[in-house]
Amino acid sequence: MGARVESFEVGGLRVRLRTLAPAGRLHDDLAPTVVLVHGIGMSHRSFARAQRSLARTYRTVAVDLPGFGGLPPAGRALDLQELGDLVVGAVRSRGAGDLVLVGQSMGTQVVAEAARRHPDAVTAVVLVGPVVDPARRTLLQQATDLGRDSLVESPRMNLVVLTDYLRSLRQYVRQLGPMLRYRLEDTVPELVQPVLVVRGDQDPIGRRDWAAALATAARRGALVELPGGHHVQDRQPGAFAALVDEFRRVQTTEDTVGEHSATDGPATGPAR
Repeated sequence: MGARVESFEVGGLRVRLRTLAPAGRLHDDLAPTVVLVHGIGMSHRSFARAQRSLARTYRTVAVDLPGFGGLPPAGRALDLQELGDLVVGAVRSRGAGDLVLVGQSMGTQVVAEAARRHPDAVTAVVLVGPVVDPARRTLLQQATDLGRDSLVESPRMNLVVLTDYLRSLRQYVRQLGPMLRYRLEDTVPELVQPVLVVRGDQDPIGRRDWAAALATAARRGALVELPGGHHVQDRQPGAFAALVDEFRRVQTTEDTVGEHSATDGPATGPAR
């Protein structure tokens, strides 16, 4: 299962897509495409293990945002609306149709905006370790929580975080302001898509009360906790992939039942 890696410009901003799919189906019209969006300072490497698990079933695309993952810095702060448009535009330019958007940390803000602005393209949203908790919206609080998280992540994941941060430092500094100001709690209630919130049970950044509030605020929302920290998708790649698959299948079934009910009227008994 080899990955196809492409780096190109969208609206003058360079992005990188790492596409991985079931063997022999890299170019198939698999639907939906699962899109993975990293957090501030990070890259596709934060999703590497989860992407391999998801790609046993789905065509997957891990995105490196401008200025991250070794890409040239944008030279300015990028607002979340622009990043949301960028992700959808980049992935769909490569032939993807329906999208399931999965974001982690700042990536939750990006995918929420993408879903809000492109409801025709996005069928479901998964928020992993969402930020920023309104009760902890200062730089000091976020830095403190990040330090705490390093105590529960694996040494390998801590090394990924450190090396990714070092090579994205210029863009990282510019993106802190937009990330801290963005109000995910205002966007989630506007989403027409089902929303799954996932957190690690030891995550000091995406805390439980905050994650639960987001799931409750969604029109169709659910919260699931898995063992791990802020990068729980890396700690539990198999369980995470199974969770995303189950969520998508359940929502697809519910949507189909809803369509039939709207067309045929209420059911009067079990199907035969």
